Amino acid sequence: MAKVGRLLKGITTVPDISWPLVVRVFQRNLKVFLKTWKTNIMFNFIEPILYLWAMGFGLGVYVTRIHGLPYINFLAPGLIASSAMFATSYEMTYDSFTRMNYQKTFHAMVATPISMDDVVMGEILYGTFKGLLYGAVFLIVNLLFGLVKSPLALLVPVPLILLAVTFSILSLIWTSLAPTYDSFGYFFTLLVSPMFLFSGIFFPVESLPAGVRFLTWLTPLFHAVEVIRPLVLGEVTRSTLGHLAWLTGFVLLTIRLPLVMVRNKLIQ
Repeated sequence: MAKVGRLLKGITTVPDISWPLVVRVFQRNLKVFLKTWKTNIMFNFIEPILYLWAMGFGLGVYVTRIHGLPYINFLAPGLIASSAMFATSYEMTYDSFTRMNYQKTFHAMVATPISMDDVVMGEILYGTFKGLLYGAVFLIVNLLFGLVKSPLALLVPVPLILLAVTFSILSLIWTSLAPTYDSFGYFFTLLVSPMFLFSGIFFPVESLPAGVRFLTWLTPLFHAVEVIRPLVLGEVTRSTLGHLAWLTGFVLLTIRLPLVMVRNKLIQ
């Protein structure tokens, strides 16, 4: 009850955020990334490429058209979203946990005029950057393979940013609860991987049973896919805007949670 009370009190308290200091936290993480970017990009970038080749050019030969599209055209836009999701999730779990618990980077920063809210918002900003970067790179891969069918694809960064912010929030919430690295196995196995498999990337969610289809509607990856695919293919409808509104609403409703929960973890 005490933990719930602290959480509710923190949510209703005005956050102590200075955006110039948030940017400084982001710049600190960016400097580290620029020293290791080749290794970082390799693992997060090659995996969706392999899925594109294996599922799109391999399995896709034996799959009938989906919604009137060749299978690879249906698959590729969804992999843009999943690439952003995985990049953000790995950064905001394993790497944020390392900075928080082992390197004591968070502790060092709050010993300066930077507040804990600045630190967490800087982490969210950096996680968003990572998701946008990897999603944008894979969008370029789509373009090189001739899979981008509309100039509306230039708007793909909008849902990518919302998706990356969403998974920055979810990942930091889990990180604030995780006692060890092993705990992240549950996050990826029970949450991230099911979203990857059942959010409409590999097949239409209409083929799922009604109950599972409803659960899919609750996942942010599904809504991101339903925005990115129409933008890439030039088939935007009113429902596309509805999915974009869902992502926006989720961010606005949950953005305070990681700020409070990470602060409470460090106090403990």
